[in-house]
Amino acid sequence: MQITDLAEEQKILPVLRLGFRPFFLAGALFSVIALLLWGAMLSGHISFQPYGGGLWWHIHEMLFGFGCAIVAGFLLTAIQNWTGMRGISGLPLLGLFMLWLAGRAALLLPMWLPTLLNDYVIILIDLSFLPAVAYILAKPLLKIKQYRNLFFVPILVLFTVANLEMHLAKLGLANMTVNQAAYASVTLMAVLMSVMAGRVVPMFTANGTKTTKVLPLPWLEKLATGSLAIITALLLLQPLFTVPAAVFGTLFLLSGVSQAIRWCRWKPWITFGVPLLWSIHGSLFFIWAGLFTVGMSYFIQVPFVSHLWHLITVGGMGGLILAMISRVSLGHTGRMLQQPKAMFGGFLSIFIAATIRVIGPIFWMQYYITFINVSITFWLIAFGLFVYHYAPMLFKPRVDGRPG
Repeated sequence: MQITDLAEEQKILPVLRLGFRPFFLAGALFSVIALLLWGAMLSGHISFQPYGGGLWWHIHEMLFGFGCAIVAGFLLTAIQNWTGMRGISGLPLLGLFMLWLAGRAALLLPMWLPTLLNDYVIILIDLSFLPAVAYILAKPLLKIKQYRNLFFVPILVLFTVANLEMHLAKLGLANMTVNQAAYASVTLMAVLMSVMAGRVVPMFTANGTKTTKVLPLPWLEKLATGSLAIITALLLLQPLFTVPAAVFGTLFLLSGVSQAIRWCRWKPWITFGVPLLWSIHGSLFFIWAGLFTVGMSYFIQVPFVSHLWHLITVGGMGGLILAMISRVSLGHTGRMLQQPKAMFGGFLSIFIAATIRVIGPIFWMQYYITFINVSITFWLIAFGLFVYHYAPMLFKPRVDGRPG
């Protein structure tokens, strides 16, 4: 269904006309600011402490500040295509955005808040954003009984649970470490990325390379995403019972191998001439490689296992987010699917950032801080290029005159 109400649309600032506009731009910009601050804290250039301390804040905000902002922007935009109903815009969208921003401010600058705002009030502010997005998403889906896409609502609820566990682990009120809570959040993000990849990557690849679409193998789809979902469920339930390491290792290996087989079926090598495609396939490589190497770490002693997770977070999550927001922003502002030329370097930079972040500290631990700072620099290049080139698009009306 085509949605048109141009007279009403023109009363709304372009940046508030659809969810992807403020959340893609602010999420990307926030990742740049957050990593600049994290690098400065790690190197000792600044001494202030955000809520939870530097490490907790870094882990939490890259997942729930940056990652979930992009997820929200994507879903709030997709809901319009799924239902044919007008997506949230104008003042309601501004209110939702301010709710996200309040969470970032409360965690970054807790000392500026009134003393009455204790830990639990800060947690409540931070936790309120995703349920609000879930409600906005569920309402039109239930109204037209489109239950297929209702899947994303419980995913947002699970993200809220994972977020709560991170807060409780920080306060010492959960039977799990901060790292365990963070790993549950990362695998949940990987579940979401796996589902979305299965839905769109074969179509994007076929359309972009003028080749035949690869049809899914139902058993492989279930194995690839299902094993990852089981890992996530077990990680989220860690406060209740202990799971043997061998079980986690086997599931991670199973998920990594099945994700790799699915990736190979999609023929990533035919996309090398199309940056908006090879950037997506490259991100999926880092996801399955990360799942596989994390799985191996349960059976082979590996120093600094936490570094391996950055294959999934930096190369996988960061890379896929950059690729998808670059593509979606073009399409939903009425432009041809041809990224600014400089984004070629941006896509490469995010994969370089992931590689340096993982390999450098593992083999040359004495230069740990240096490698992290170099990795951060490449992330800043990648998302800085997005902000520079896409901000003008996101602040202007669609070039084809349509709403959105």
